[in-house]
Amino acid sequence: MASLPIFNYDMGRLFEPQNMSTLIRLLVLVFIGLPAFYMVSRWFRKYFSKKFSSQQAMIFSKLVLYTGFIIILFSILNELGFKLTHLLGAAGIIGIAVGFASQTSVSNIICGLFLITEKPFEVDDIITVQSSTGVVLSIDILSVKLRTFDNKLIRIPNETIIKSEVTNITHFPIRRVDLNIGVAYKEDIGRVREVLLDIAHQNPLCLNEPEPLVIFSGFGSSSIDLLFLVWAVKTDWLALKNSITEEIKKRFDDENIEIPFPHISLYSGSATQPIPVSIIQTKNKNSTQ
Repeated sequence: MASLPIFNYDMGRLFEPQNMSTLIRLLVLVFIGLPAFYMVSRWFRKYFSKKFSSQQAMIFSKLVLYTGFIIILFSILNELGFKLTHLLGAAGIIGIAVGFASQTSVSNIICGLFLITEKPFEVDDIITVQSSTGVVLSIDILSVKLRTFDNKLIRIPNETIIKSEVTNITHFPIRRVDLNIGVAYKEDIGRVREVLLDIAHQNPLCLNEPEPLVIFSGFGSSSIDLLFLVWAVKTDWLALKNSITEEIKKRFDDENIEIPFPHISLYSGSATQPIPVSIIQTKNKNSTQ
């Protein structure tokens, strides 16, 4: 049985004088139509980002861009003489074959729809997936792209994200700063708590609600360990962590509160009498006596 021709245009005749109008239309579609749809999608993203979230604006812009590409593709095929009805029939057969060979891609597409619908994170959020942490740049059909804090690009397949534990660090408007602080055993814990709370109240980045909290963590090998908890707006989290750490060191120095360093005590069979240690200086053999 003879097959129906899908393409009935002689490409060699495209540059003949009588076909110059077709050539001009093709050039307009490629060099004007494609950039125009790209610019329109960029404008849609900027416009919708003012009214909706960054994720929704990105989805709108990509719908416009992909729709434009499809329109231009079919217009070009029509100008070149492709019989679109036969082409669509052949594409259906090819699509079935490709579908069996690309189950992973289909799974990623379905997982991408779940991510867009469920919205566990959005563009500009900071997330952790397995061992990767970064800012969400885009949520695409097949993958999610992250920019790490050392400016690396990480592409994670959507299926991997669906199957993994994802931590959205910036989902809520406020975050807590956890500071582990050790003080010497000789220090008064009540006084240390008062100093820490005073530092928190004087820091403009520290929130009063939830209120700062000092928790006794345990008896360390060289110090009494405390956990100092303060809250900040998520955009001020890093600034608060740096500033309040510097303030604690300075205030402890002013208040003569000792931050001990690790040390070891040796005992010679008695719980109270350490081993006596003396330093003996020896003369250098090469020195003159």
